[in-house]
Amino acid sequence: MIQFFKNLYEYRELLKTNIKKEIRGKYKGAFLGILWSFINPLLQVLVYAIVFPFIMKNREPNYITFLICGIIPWNYFTSNINQGSKSIIDNGAILKKVYFPREILPISSCTAGLVNFFIQSSIIIIFLLFSGIGYSKYFFLFPLIAIVQYFFTLGIIFITSCLEVYMRDLEYIINFFLSLAFYVTPVLYSASAMENTPMMKLFKVNPVAILIMSYRDVFIYQRKPDFLLLGIVLLASILFCFIGMSIFRKLEKGFAEEF
Repeated sequence: MIQFFKNLYEYRELLKTNIKKEIRGKYKGAFLGILWSFINPLLQVLVYAIVFPFIMKNREPNYITFLICGIIPWNYFTSNINQGSKSIIDNGAILKKVYFPREILPISSCTAGLVNFFIQSSIIIIFLLFSGIGYSKYFFLFPLIAIVQYFFTLGIIFITSCLEVYMRDLEYIINFFLSLAFYVTPVLYSASAMENTPMMKLFKVNPVAILIMSYRDVFIYQRKPDFLLLGIVLLASILFCFIGMSIFRKLEKGFAEEF
């Protein structure tokens, strides 16, 4: 573990460069560029805002802002998993030519995702202002929740990025489970609507559900999140990172042979 942090420090300039490349490269060649970071979630919200209130009879107050506070964190999670899982494969040619700590690739991808998430979160700030909800003192807990999500996502990426080198069809399995997770995570609906149902018990063991509920607590409901549940997710995420890192270090020895 000491060697891991030593490697990161020694190759810190490469890490910084790779993070910048990931941020700039996401919409490289796109006509609207980084504006897609804002357009994509807004288009999703437009669709769900039509379907749920009118077709599904959803009565959640300030539903558009409510959606924004769920969709942007969810997109941060899914896009990070999808891009991070391919971080080794996408750099296969470089791995055969140059030595550097391989864990820099998933870390760079995950960190770039965090930066993009903070940029996209400006949409939440705007909607809170114009919806009349405003801000409270708990608003400043937002970065803390984002960091907890970062460690949880990084743990997953460590595992999926190295496994995908040996199982190229893993991305389809990942997409299937992400699609399934979307419906058991309170992105489109309120967790309180599922009170006293089996779904609520499922939320309490679903780290992403706890994170989204925490975002809504500090943004919409203007109260402190459930620190016990959030603390459990943080500890589990850090443990998950260590486990993921161990798996990654064992499997990285055969990366070059797969390209």
